Amino acid sequence: MPAGLLAGRIDHNGSMPEAPKPTEGVDYSRKWHVMVATGLGIFLGTIDGSIVNVALPTISKDLGTTFATVQWVLIAYLLTLATLTLSIGRLGDMLGKKPIYTTGFGVFTVGSVLCGLAPSIGALIAARVLQAIGAAMIFALGMAIITQAFPPNERGKALGISGALVSVGIVIGPSVGGFIIDQWSWRWIFMVNLPIGLLGTAAAFRFVPAIPPPGRQRFDFKGAAVFLIALLSVMLGLSLAQSRGFGAVAVIGLLALGLAGTFVFIAIEHRVPQPMLDLRLFSNRLLTINLLTGWMTFFAISGMFILVPFYLENVLGASPRQVGLLIAPAPLLLGIAAPVSGSISDRVGPRRVLVVGLAVLVVAYSLVQILDDRSPLWAIMLVMGPAGLGMGIFQSPNNSAVMGAAPPDQLGVTSAMLSITRNTGQLTGISVLGAVWALRVAHHHGATIDAQTAPAVSQAAALRDVGVVNALLMAIALALSLWGLAAEKRSDVDQRAASRSAISSK
Repeated sequence: MPAGLLAGRIDHNGSMPEAPKPTEGVDYSRKWHVMVATGLGIFLGTIDGSIVNVALPTISKDLGTTFATVQWVLIAYLLTLATLTLSIGRLGDMLGKKPIYTTGFGVFTVGSVLCGLAPSIGALIAARVLQAIGAAMIFALGMAIITQAFPPNERGKALGISGALVSVGIVIGPSVGGFIIDQWSWRWIFMVNLPIGLLGTAAAFRFVPAIPPPGRQRFDFKGAAVFLIALLSVMLGLSLAQSRGFGAVAVIGLLALGLAGTFVFIAIEHRVPQPMLDLRLFSNRLLTINLLTGWMTFFAISGMFILVPFYLENVLGASPRQVGLLIAPAPLLLGIAAPVSGSISDRVGPRRVLVVGLAVLVVAYSLVQILDDRSPLWAIMLVMGPAGLGMGIFQSPNNSAVMGAAPPDQLGVTSAMLSITRNTGQLTGISVLGAVWALRVAHHHGATIDAQTAPAVSQAAALRDVGVVNALLMAIALALSLWGLAAEKRSDVDQRAASRSAISSK
């Protein structure tokens, strides 16, 4: 890619660059067909990342394996998904998005069937890797395809629907998984993907536009390899930290390797003429803030959705079915709010709307302080409902702002970056907030103890401490976004003044 192409797209004073122009040859009348094709893939890939959580004990018993081994059914999926996404996004920009996305849908469907038929834990883990390869092809390009398929004045609404599918899939996965396992078998959490996968593959082949990519592009193999090693090391380190703790030698070594690999990757990307990730994208401070705050929101909500079921079951004595019903308002409000906030952001701009979403999240996590070991079951809805609402208000305009800042030939990479921030935010939130909760349980109990067997009062107090961490994190995200809003307004004023000066000089 010519060096001047992207440089011309980046506004180095920190303001959002002009949105990409509509792609020539795109039939906007088929936009909702494209939404169905991409929405099916995004939802399936997301829900399969979380639906397995509740099935792990059942799978362990049925296949006769240990808990340490069965965890790799989840870890292998997340690691594969996270580490391949950026490379696939770049390939989509180089070779065209439709063939890769459609192939990914087919690979995901085949992997799902193989998971359902797996005779052993090793076969199941291998099938999950195959399934994740397909999911990476879907996630890396889904938002890029939607961005191209919709006119700019409807981008926020479209990405709002897409973001709602992602977040709802993450949240309802455990509830859906519990219902399927209760009614049939753990194998059906994978087999139900077959008819939807076949329909989605056909829809993608029929409706996703085949937009030719620019030619004469080279793939950055060295950067791709270093990025894979660095991200794999970080993700694996965070996964091991959940069972071994952050002080374990293996965890420290993997995280250090990931950090070193990140610096090597940056050095490589600065030198190659056609990098895997053009780092000049990050010279746009507002784009960087959008990616960072997006990561922070997924960090917070993923940790909460792991800990809340423990609170409801261990502290308040709720049944698994009650847990699913009590957290249901969160995905429901998220699904309602996301497309609405996206539509509003199309009219008033994304930054004002996402600031509102972050403010709601600050309130939601502050409300965790009302929970104790004697709270009524419905009290959790006062926390999780606003959390889902805030995520719905925030994610749509945030995604729209990021994708709107991407040059046309970088849409695949930018879409992949959004997916990476989501995946790493989830895993980091689960690992770090889980560790914080366990440490605070021991602190309130006054002695080292298995957090799940600690007295109810200690577990509830530790959850309130996690709420404080999340509220502070969201307050930082809100402050960053308010700064971004002020910077955007200053840029608008400067641009209007420059325009008036240019007119008067003529």
